[in-house]
Formats: sequence, structure tokens, C-alpha cells
Amino acid sequence: MRHILITFLLVLIPLISIAQPDVPVEQWTGKTILLIGAHPDDDSYSMGTLGMLNANGNEVYIAILTTGNVGTQDPDLGMMDLALIRKQEEQAALATMGIPTDHYINFGYDDGMLEYEDKKEVVAKLVRLIREVRPDVLFSFDPGKGGQRWHKADHRASAYLSADAARAAMWPLMFQGQITVEGLEAHTIPEYLLYDSAEKDKNTWVDITGWEERKVDALSKYVSQFSSGWSDYNGPDLSPEQEEEMKENLRRWIRYRDGMPMEGFRYYTGLPDNIGR
Repeated sequence: MRHILITFLLVLIPLISIAQPDVPVEQWTGKTILLIGAHPDDDSYSMGTLGMLNANGNEVYIAILTTGNVGTQDPDLGMMDLALIRKQEEQAALATMGIPTDHYINFGYDDGMLEYEDKKEVVAKLVRLIREVRPDVLFSFDPGKGGQRWHKADHRASAYLSADAARAAMWPLMFQGQITVEGLEAHTIPEYLLYDSAEKDKNTWVDITGWEERKVDALSKYVSQFSSGWSDYNGPDLSPEQEEEMKENLRRWIRYRDGMPMEGFRYYTGLPDNIGR
């Protein structure tokens, strides 16, 4: 029995890995990076890392599931107005970090309603994207390690939809028409950087020195989210005083460890089945 248990563990260990990356994230180059988020601005959790990776010769793609079209209490903003504002804000933010506009994909679902959408449809679209882009690394909301990570509704749905799509994308008989009809190939994502993790689960901190002010500049494009948009949208152009006040608030969001600006993640490598273990 002991021999069987040891053999089982030796087989299992390569499939479940929580070690930090062999090559520090700051030194990654030549990789294809895909971030999946729920809303325009969800890239804010890792904006400095994304900008650095893009500048270091990695291909960075941003896929957002909703248009962010209900995130305001301003009575003068309609859903179509806000969706357009959020799109323009995100494209401006990504441009600030050097990420091309044609690397931005929005799936067009309604803000706040993601968990009520047809799950098979959403996963199929994500699987197609994964098989098209063939990422080496997936950035996604952390669904939780050893237990469910609480997220607000769209973030929770995004975390699980992303993990489910990563798993489905590796099996050629799942969404087989994408392979037999569209000419795509199954793809296994080898590495994950999971953001908005529980603090105790973060195992990788990325030094964004030199990118912190660029991150602030990028996030300052999200006027409807981080400035006046919650109750009385007055963007996109702010007065110099309003813009500086917004940037000063954003600077307070940057985390420092040992005096260095950092972004924290739970790094995982292995089969997507075990992301939560």
C-alpha cells in the first residue's frame, strides 16, 4: 500500500505546482500573454506588469467580458453612453502602456449580468480565443486556493469561466468544431498569474520600478471609474487640478515591499484542473 501511495504522489507532483516561476517575471520575453477580465479597468490589478511585459518583447492581449455599461449612478448616463466611455477609457489606458488597440477584445456582455449568461456560449468564445492566441501565460481573477475566493458577481464569474475555458481548450474533443471546421488546434496554457488573490495566497511579487508613474497615467484614463463617474461624470477631460487629485489618489494604490513598487499574484503552473488546489 505504501508503495502505491508513493507512486501516486510521484505522478501527482508534476501536475500540481505552486512554485514561483523559474525565470522572474521581470525577465520574461518572447511569451504570449492573455489577460481575461470582467470589466474595462480590470487590467488595473496588473497594469504595471502588463506594460513591462509588452515593452520586454512579449505579446500582450486583453480580453474583457462585459462592456462595463451599468457602473454608474449618474442619472444622465445611459447604458450605451457608458459602454462607449468605458471602451474609450480602456483603449486610452492600454495605449499609455504601449499595448496595441488590436490586442484588445471585448465580448460585449452586460455589466453585472455575467453569471446569468449562457455559460457554454461564454466558455466556447473563450476557448476559441485561447486556441487562436495560444497564450503561454493567462492572467485571470484568482478563483481561490483551497477554497472559493469571494469576488463580486462579475469577477466571480470571470474567474471560473476563465479556468473552465483554459481546461476545455486543451481537449481536442471539446468544442470540436473549432478544430475540424475552423482549423484551430487544442492548446494547453502552461503558466498562470492570478490576480486579486487572497493576500496569504500571493506567492509572486513583480517589481514594477520605472513603471509606477506610467501605471498611474494609464489608470487616470478611467475617469468614469476612479474619479467622477460614480455619481456625476464630467470626463473625459479633467481640469489640471482634478487630474492631479485623481493621480494622487491612484498613487496611494501602489503597493510597496521593501521600498519597491510591486504587483502581487498567485503564480501557478500545471493542469488547469488544479488551479484551486
